[in-house]
Amino acid sequence: MTSASFQVPASEDTAEPLLELHFTACADRLKLIRDSIRATARMCGFDDGTAQSIVLAVDEACQNIIVHGYGERGEGIVILGLYRSDAGILVRLRDFAPRVDPTKVKPRALNDVRPGKLGSYFIREIMDTVEFRPGPEGKGNLLEMTKHTGEPQ
Repeated sequence: MTSASFQVPASEDTAEPLLELHFTACADRLKLIRDSIRATARMCGFDDGTAQSIVLAVDEACQNIIVHGYGERGEGIVILGLYRSDAGILVRLRDFAPRVDPTKVKPRALNDVRPGKLGSYFIREIMDTVEFRPGPEGKGNLLEMTKHTGEPQ
């Protein structure tokens, strides 16, 4: 287990840290965090529908970390940070899995009708910004997503 945590991002120096959760990279852990994400989104001024959309985006991103980053082994840690900013909400997901090449994170074509491979599509449709960054100290990955209040989904 790691003791790593987040600092308020320099790009969001007015962001207020609201919640930081460390959890094992197992799909069943996502049940534990959904209500916290929803409540935090509501605290940031989002209506129920938008809050639920934010939950979906974060859940999809976490599933991608679990499945693609850690290979569903149930090993590894994910750190979720939620911040209130002047614009809305900032979500940071940190993992310690092998680095991801952001250019390869693409959804399948929507006309390719089959299950799976649409998580990154939903994330980009729901959130206003989605940025992959190298993990701090050169370890793992950092995903930053923002959703602005008052913006259409």
